[in-house]
This record gives sequence, C-alpha cells and structure tokens, in this order.
Amino acid sequence: MAEPLHDTVAAATAPAELEVPATLGALGDIAAFVLRLAGRAGLDKRASYRIRLAVDELATNIVMHGYRGGRGRITVRGRSGPGRVQIVLADRAPAFDPVAGRIPPAPGTPPERRRIGGLGIHLALTSVDEFSYVRRDGRNISTLTVTAEGTDPCPPRP
Repeated sequence: MAEPLHDTVAAATAPAELEVPATLGALGDIAAFVLRLAGRAGLDKRASYRIRLAVDELATNIVMHGYRGGRGRITVRGRSGPGRVQIVLADRAPAFDPVAGRIPPAPGTPPERRRIGGLGIHLALTSVDEFSYVRRDGRNISTLTVTAEGTDPCPPRP
C-alpha cells in the first residue's frame, strides 16, 4: 500500500541528528549524513556537492583548528524538504565565526605570495545559499542551507 503524501512529506522534513567525535576519521560519516539528506530533498548532483563541500570544510576546521586535535564532539543536525537542505553544525571549541575568518581570493597574486589559510572557509560560504553563525551557551553554531539548482541562485558573499 502506498504511503500517504503527508507521511512522506513529514518524513522528508523531519530533523535528523548525528553526533561524532571531532576527528578526521568522522568526516566520512558527516559527508554520508549530508548526502542522505540531499538525496531525500531531491537535490541534483551540483547542489548536493555544494552542501557536502561546505559542511566538510567547516567540519574539518572544527577538528583541525577548533579542537586542535584534542578531544571534542561535533553535533550535526539536518532537515530536508523538497528542493532544500539545512545543516546545523555545533561544537564546544573556542569561539570562531567563519564569516570573520574568511579570506577572499586575491586575484592576480601568485599562490606562493598568498596568505595561508581561510580560503576553504571562503569556498564553503560561497557554496551555500544561506549561512549564519551564532555563539550560544558555549557552542559555535553554524547553519548552512542549499536549495535545488534553479530555485535560488547561489548569491555571491561579501
């Protein structure tokens, strides 16, 4: 028997959560979680890649720079609906606002003369349609949203 439409929509929009140790080894679990939500939302390959790339960049920064290889946890919450995925990354590492840490590319500057670091964050933030950061109750909370191609063009970030 077919599942009623409202049950299908409720399942697609129901929040999902994953909590992992803040290690490089956990990045694959985070990517798989994000891609499952993108699949539920019906995102095409390009939009799925954008959300996975952005989440991977931010999660890697949490592991490498937030916890600096020390013990910690990353909580990943996600919600998907028709043509849209929202991912929330939360951690208890020292405060870090990705927008403030972003370094825009320096066109015309040879790579060997560019400052090291920050370009991954720039790439992540320009890959998503919406991004927000807040520090609350000792936690860094980053929210990333991607919509299906053709529904909301990826706007340039300042």
